[in-house]
Amino acid sequence: MNFIIKETKNVKQGDIIEIYKANKWSSADKPELLYKALLNSHSFVTAWYNEKLIGLGNAISDGHLVVYYPHLIIHPDFQGKGVGKLILKKIQEKYADFHQQILVANGKAIDFYEKSGFKNAGETKPMWIYQGHEH
Repeated sequence: MNFIIKETKNVKQGDIIEIYKANKWSSADKPELLYKALLNSHSFVTAWYNEKLIGLGNAISDGHLVVYYPHLIIHPDFQGKGVGKLILKKIQEKYADFHQQILVANGKAIDFYEKSGFKNAGETKPMWIYQGHEH
């Protein structure tokens, strides 16, 4: 399969929400806010198969030292085919020399990010106030 990976904000809200619902992510319950948040990210990378949006990732950054990767999501029909790896590679091109690249991972995503070079952050403990329901 040939995927097209590009940094673009020309994406329909419905296409984005479809991926989040397919993965049962609770942010799909707030479609307007999710759409605005993604489009206002420092970076927003999408993956396409033909004309279908199949994945996306975003970054929030100060633009100089620190970047946080809040979302990397692939439609279930395309998981395990290298799409996430391509999106992460495209995003990291922009932030490769940053002092800190940060994310929070759980479940199966932990292995994926470890294979991509991320490590446990010393003795730190991730903490949050979370209004979702899937974790």
